[in-house]
Formats: sequence, structure tokens, C-alpha cells
Amino acid sequence: MQEAEVNTLDDSFDRQRLEAAIAKSVERLVERQASHGAWPGDYGGPGFLTPMYVSTSHVVGLELTPQQRVGIDRYFTNTQNDDGGFGLHVESPSFVFTTVLAYVAWRQLGLAAEDPRLERARRFLAAHGGPTHAASWGKFFLSVLGLYSFTGLEPVLPELWLLPRSLPVHPSRLWCHCRVVYLPMSWLYGRRAAATPSPLTAALRRELYPAGYDHVDWAAARSTVAPTDCYVPRSKLLQTTNLAMRAFERRPSVALRQRALDAVLDHIRAEDRNTSYICLGPVNKLYHTLVWHFAQPEGSEVKRHRECLPIYLSCHELGTRMNGYDSSLLWDTAFATQALAVATAPGACASALKGAFGYIDRTQVREDVSDREHYFRHRSRGGWPFSSREHGWPISDCTAEGLKACLELDRHQGLALPPERLAEAVDLILSLQNDDGGWATYELTRGPAWLELLNPSDCFGDIMTDRSWVECTSSCVQALGAYQRRFPADRVAVIARAIERGAGFLAHAQRSDGSWEGGWGICFTYGTWFGVSGLRAAGLPTTSPAVQSACDFLAARQGVDGGWGEAAASCRERRYVPTSSGQAVMTSWALLTLIAGGRAESPAVARGLRFLLDRQGPDGTFPAEHIAGVFNRTCAIHYDNYLHVFPLWAMARAHGALAAGDSPKQSSPVDWSSLR
Repeated sequence: MQEAEVNTLDDSFDRQRLEAAIAKSVERLVERQASHGAWPGDYGGPGFLTPMYVSTSHVVGLELTPQQRVGIDRYFTNTQNDDGGFGLHVESPSFVFTTVLAYVAWRQLGLAAEDPRLERARRFLAAHGGPTHAASWGKFFLSVLGLYSFTGLEPVLPELWLLPRSLPVHPSRLWCHCRVVYLPMSWLYGRRAAATPSPLTAALRRELYPAGYDHVDWAAARSTVAPTDCYVPRSKLLQTTNLAMRAFERRPSVALRQRALDAVLDHIRAEDRNTSYICLGPVNKLYHTLVWHFAQPEGSEVKRHRECLPIYLSCHELGTRMNGYDSSLLWDTAFATQALAVATAPGACASALKGAFGYIDRTQVREDVSDREHYFRHRSRGGWPFSSREHGWPISDCTAEGLKACLELDRHQGLALPPERLAEAVDLILSLQNDDGGWATYELTRGPAWLELLNPSDCFGDIMTDRSWVECTSSCVQALGAYQRRFPADRVAVIARAIERGAGFLAHAQRSDGSWEGGWGICFTYGTWFGVSGLRAAGLPTTSPAVQSACDFLAARQGVDGGWGEAAASCRERRYVPTSSGQAVMTSWALLTLIAGGRAESPAVARGLRFLLDRQGPDGTFPAEHIAGVFNRTCAIHYDNYLHVFPLWAMARAHGALAAGDSPKQSSPVDWSSLR
């Protein structure tokens, strides 16, 4: 809607509408809170996780419940693309990698090969080269299932874990998610661990390899990747490294191999112990389950893993699927807490916020893991993880958002953690700041940037090192600034210097068009919200060119419906790709950015608010929309609570700015009565 089309209504009526919308959103958000004080929600979407869950359960003898089987079947049915394939995520074009895994899992659930859904999947696979053209992760998992030969894999050597830690290629230098996935993979590869063949194995080999499983040129298959699955071409350095590892693997030392396998198993055991058998993420969780199945099939470890596996499942409108983490409880609760604090008067929502405080209190990690340096772990004490204390891996931005939530709860409700525990959170944040002034996720950046040239995944980007991110940096700068205001005498110079360096990283990361590229949300809308929020928290005025150019970037991308919408393709293509219509979550990010940039009374904010008000249903909810989260550039992931948190936050922030009248006047201020 153009500015000339703005209608004039009685201002009090329009404020009442905005206030009523906020009140309804508060009510709906509070209703979603669980008895433990956190906000549970689905965190799924990656297309490879649920098939891997089914197959792992099949191999280790974990019987799925009838409800789980029906729910997973429904999920596969609802996410199969028109071409018969399955995407890397639920909104993705089809991949060979995910299609072949879904096919196998569907057969393990009991579907007959003649089922039309499986026939369509086979046609897709035949048209794209079949399993030998899957991304490397697909080939590896099929090998463990006995459906692909280990000789068709590039080596995943356990001996790499015995290299001197001083070398830049030692696994301890890798991003922890990459490190803990390739850790059990190396054990499985070193042992050539594969499921016991069965009649279904033989049938699947016939179905997946029509020309004959025994006639596959496995050596040639090592280097074949379908265009659908190839996001990161294999560099010359990776190709050379693979050749060297192949040569090593032709004549491995039996004694050295056993020593390496023992060392890897020790690290696997430590990860299990330190995460209560939850594991850092879903993929290494599944692989750990398989490792212990092969290493000690009757042991306590595989039993514990089997017991913990179901916590990764969630019921979604599409069906039952495996989440991308054991939960997003702390992350969602920290955001929900901050949104409620902005939306309500001090003292309001006391019961809900007291419950949130209890969960945040219980979830802070109180101790470092034992022998952490030996197991390549950064310190943990004082941090908050993405999910639960039992999971135990603190993250920089989760710690920052947890700290921000605590400070808001202190201000809003008088609920305060002991100062020494808040100081421990600050200690952890400070310990995680990189030399470039930014913050990575779980650890300091340990490896050189060129390690990404050794990325063997084919289908994921930025997996090799834990580099500084705009979102993590912004959250940490905001948290340090909030802490500094609350405790102005504590480590004044140290905290001020950390904020200054963080702001420097953010300024350097801003693109020439005024935007920031997000790494954990889609994409430039998300990144720009964090970029502006971080600079403003560091003290940059709204009039600064960096802030205003970011606001100009977003204002220029507002849709004709008044909303903002950005597709997951933005992350893959690294350019802004709009959706056909506005999305409530992304519109909220844009509004929060513009308001932080001093444009609360601008035409863009007025139109964006009206978009949210019109989109909100009578019960205060917003209709389902496109995925808003992402990881490793190519895989989108759903945050169930975002649609309940961010529209509330944006509307409340706008209402507060309007009520305070503290927004700098624009050249063409808008009559807020347009919000009808």
C-alpha cells in the first residue's frame, strides 16, 4: 500500500486494535507454556533425519510404536515432492541423498515395493543416477545398512584422531557439529560395520540397483554426485587428500587401526556421558547408537541410547518426524520471556514469567565437563545450551539470550539469579570472543578458513570451522551491554572493549547494500535485524550511516501487501530471494529492525503493522507459513514458536515506541490511524 492511500481514523480506536492484538498474542503465547516453565515446540524439517531414525531403529531392534509408524508414514507421504523425490528439507527440491534414505525407511516400515509412492521414488532415483550419485552422507549411511559398499566411499580414517593436535587438520580444529558426526563415522568406517543382511536387504539391493548390486563400479562411485546433491564441489585439495587417504587405506597397520578405534570409542563414550546420552545433535546421536550396537550389542550403552532416541521425535501437522536437536526449549523460552517483558507492564504475566525463570535457572550449566581439554571441549560453566541442562553444550548466543532474559526478568518481575551466576555467564561470553571481535557458536574458531576446502559433505556449506557469526556476535554484544547497565562497576574496561570489538566485527560484516547475511535464520531479514540490534546495543545512534543503510535495505524490500517474506533460497544463493507474499515472522524481524533504527513512525512500519494485524486470526494466532530457520546454508528448519513470539514482540515494540513518542520524526510521518 502506498503512503498516499493511508486512511485517517480516530487514533484511539486504532491504538485499541493494536493493544487488543497484543493482548490476544500474549494470551496465546502463555497458553503454549509447559508445566516445566519452558515453551516446547517442533524443531524439524531436514529431510534426512527421519529416515535415518527409522533405519537406525530397524538395525538396533528398537520397535516403533504403532502411532509412531503411522505418523512417520504420514510425514513421508506429505513431504514427498511431485517428482517422487524428497528434499534436503521440506521446502527443498528433491535430492538423491534424502530420497534413497526415505525409500529405504519406507520399506523398513513395511511398505511393499509396488506401492505407488515407492514406484515414484524409484523413478526419481533412476533419473538421477541412483544411490551411487547421492551426496557422501547418503552413501555412508547406506553402507552401514549394507546397501552400499564401503569401497565406494572416500576414506573416513579413525587414524586422523591420533594426529598431533598442533596440526591444522587435526579433528579438534573442526566445528563441533562436524567433529562429532565424523567421529562415530570414522569408527564405523574403520570397523566396516554393517547391519546383518536380511531378505529385505537383498530386496532393497535389487530395487535400488536395477543393473545389479554386484555389477556396480564402486571405485568410480566414490566421485559421482548428482547435480541435485552438489552444493559444495570437491576442491582440488580435497581430491588430493582423498587420494592420499586411499593410498593409506590400502595397507593400514592393524595395530594402529585398533589404537585409533579405541581412542575414537573413548571420545564417543565421553560425549555420551557429558550429554546424558542425548548427544550434541541428531546425526551423531544416531551414529553413536549404531556404534554401540556393533561394539557392544548387549551393553548398557546401546540400551541407554535406545531409551533416549524417542526424545528426538515430535508430532507435527505433517506427521511424526525427527527434530534437529533434542529440543529448542531454552532458545524459545529466552525469546518468549523477552517478548512478554516488552508486551506487558512490570508485574504482569507473573505466573508465566516465574515459570520461565525457573526453567532458565535450572538450565544454566553449573560445571565444566570432566577432562574437557582432552575431549576438545571449551569451558561450559555459566552458559546456557540450546535445549536443556542435560544436553549440556553451551552456545554463545544461547548464553547471551539466556542472560538477557534473566536481566529482563529481574527488571520486570524482581526475579534475579545470584550476581555471581550472571557474572559466570559473562565470563563464558568473554571467553568465546574470537580474535576478529566476533563470536562463533560453541567454541572459539580453532581452524583456518581454508579447512572449508576439505568439506566432504557435498550438500552442506560452512561446516568445517566454527567461525564468527553476525547473530552470535549481536546477541553477545546486546547481553554484555545489558549486563553493563545492570552492573556498571563490574569489569568496566573489559566489557566495554569486548563490546567495541564486537561492534567492529558487525560493521565489517555489513554488506555494501546495507544488509547482513544471516547464518541461522532466513536470511538477510534475520541477519539485518541482528546487525542493527547489535550496533544499537553498542551505542551506535540511529542516525549512523550503517543503521540507516540497513533500514533502507529493508524498506526497499517490503512487499505490496505490507509484509516481508524471504525464501530459503536466499541462503543457498546468497542473495535476497523474496517469497510471493509477506510472512509474519520475517515481517516482525523487519519491523523490529526499523523501530530500532529510529523509524517507528515511518510508512513502512505502519504498513508492516497493518499486515500483522490483518494476518492475525480472531483467536490471536497467525496462519502457518514458510520455514524461517536454516543451518549450513542449504537446510531449512522450522522453529515452531517463532510465529507466536516475534509478531507479539514487534507489535509490542511498536506500541511502546508510539506511546513513548521517542522515535525521530521522519520526513513524511504517518498517521497511526492507518492501522484500522
